[in-house]
Amino acid sequence: MELISIIAPVLFIFLIGFIGQKCLSFDIKTISTAALYLMSPFLAFRTFYTNALDRTYLYIAAFAVLLLVILFIIVWFTADIMKASRSERSAMILGGVFMNSGNYGVPVVLFAFGSAAFDYGVIMMVFQSILMNSIGIFFASIGGEAHATWRDSMQRVIRMPLIYAAILGIIFQVSSIKLSESMMQGVDLIADASIPVVMLVLGMQLAMIVRKRVAYRYVTAVTIIRMIISPLIAVVILIFLPVDDLLKVVLIIQAAMPGSANTTMFAVQFGTEPDLVSFTTLTTTLISLLTIPIVLYFVMM
Repeated sequence: MELISIIAPVLFIFLIGFIGQKCLSFDIKTISTAALYLMSPFLAFRTFYTNALDRTYLYIAAFAVLLLVILFIIVWFTADIMKASRSERSAMILGGVFMNSGNYGVPVVLFAFGSAAFDYGVIMMVFQSILMNSIGIFFASIGGEAHATWRDSMQRVIRMPLIYAAILGIIFQVSSIKLSESMMQGVDLIADASIPVVMLVLGMQLAMIVRKRVAYRYVTAVTIIRMIISPLIAVVILIFLPVDDLLKVVLIIQAAMPGSANTTMFAVQFGTEPDLVSFTTLTTTLISLLTIPIVLYFVMM
């Protein structure tokens, strides 16, 4: 019953976004852009501003990179065994390597473990966003019809306000620069609004994913990697990282998240098997309704 109470608010907001999109047909890109460029930076700033700079940041970054590298290798060899084409391989990488740490993972850890876990989740979200908007875009581009270079990918990273907000938060925190109470209240209002908005956006994005004829064997392989192998790899990595138990729990939950909805946008933009990527996102998100409570059960034991 406790697990249901944790996941229920998340699913409720997803459902509201889904129904709203079906009934009212919002311009998802505009809402998503507002959340990414106007709201999420305040969330990142507040998290890095209010949390002391220590080795935790390094450990979370190391975890994110290690998980990405190991998953990439697994997906690459799986694609080789399945004789996937270049575009299919790139689509598998997008679906199997990058998790939905922001729209889904952060709210779940907040409802399950409170504000301290939420801060860890946001830090992981920032690092994951950097990786997804660089390496993710690169693989979307090389597997698609519209090719991009490393320079194109890095330019996209440079334009990410999350990075600058996080850096500014660190500078303010290290320099002991204090914001006025009224200014901090404004930051809190926008930061607090960002989470429900990105959750609504995910529900809207799921409403736009259409079930089409795709190579289901690739979807199955990526789903197994994303939903089962990824959290198991996270457990192994965390054996060797000297972090506290709460951070371990947060990172395992993040690793168990379904495929990121943003990878669908990358696939559409570059023509990298968008139907395969979007259906993988839908499949992993639906399966997560079963797997996330199971993961929560084990980490809360």
